Amino acid sequence: MTPEEVGQRLVALLAPVEAAATVSGGQAHSRATVDVPCEGWRAALLAARDDAELACDYFDWLSAVDELAGGFDVVAHLWSTRHRHGVLLRARVRRETPTVESVVDVFPGAAWHERETHEMFGIDFAGHADLRPLLLPPEFEGHPLRKEFVLASRVAKPWPGAKEPGESEAGGGRRPIRPPGVPAPGEWGTTPTPAGAGGVGEGPRGGVPARPARERPARPAREAPVPAAEGPARPARKGPAPAGEGSAAADGGPLPGATGGPGDGPARSGPPADRPSQRGPAATERADDGGTP
Repeated sequence: MTPEEVGQRLVALLAPVEAAATVSGGQAHSRATVDVPCEGWRAALLAARDDAELACDYFDWLSAVDELAGGFDVVAHLWSTRHRHGVLLRARVRRETPTVESVVDVFPGAAWHERETHEMFGIDFAGHADLRPLLLPPEFEGHPLRKEFVLASRVAKPWPGAKEPGESEAGGGRRPIRPPGVPAPGEWGTTPTPAGAGGVGEGPRGGVPARPARERPARPAREAPVPAAEGPARPARKGPAPAGEGSAAADGGPLPGATGGPGDGPARSGPPADRPSQRGPAATERADDGGTP
């Protein structure tokens, strides 16, 4: 059956009770929606279950909608496991005396849903034997899903603007949070520059005049460093060192055989101690005796 046929069939079963059938949105997931008076609430669910063409044998859920001055809409959704179609039933109850007949004897699974709806909206279900609190602590006062109920978090941290009743009187001290990268309303776009402000025309960031570009002085050209003057390289000495040179070497002066000029390599100080002299045995003996080689 189509949603239109489901709604028309249930309206015909409820006659002479006045009921109105519509179709909800959702395209392929649309449902037949039947509005019934509060007095025919239980009879509507019973007819949807027992009719062979409807056969809505599965209770899906039950809840309510706060319509403020209009009262409360008690809503239930039924489903047929045989024909694969559903129906949405609604009944309007008055706000002063929100009472409707319980359907626990028709669908036992509605017991939990009626307890929650009674707790959150304050709607009484006549015939329900156990409407004790389900989600809230026993000392909790009020019904949180009523639109007139002001959340405690709103009182402690009021939002700017009237999001809930009584919130506008509390004032707005909470700064709105923007996603990263999104500027505040006064931080983007261009607006006329205030009178007397420096600059001409329009400036960014909510009327603040645009800052003139600062001219930086040119940096002086850096001169390349002048390398230190290098003197001429001293020629290497040949032959024996002159007298007095040994004392200069002992005092930290140049060693015999050293070359002048920087960068000419390490100075040579003669053959190492572990290398034999190349002057011959005779010259060595005369040197040991104090003679001239």
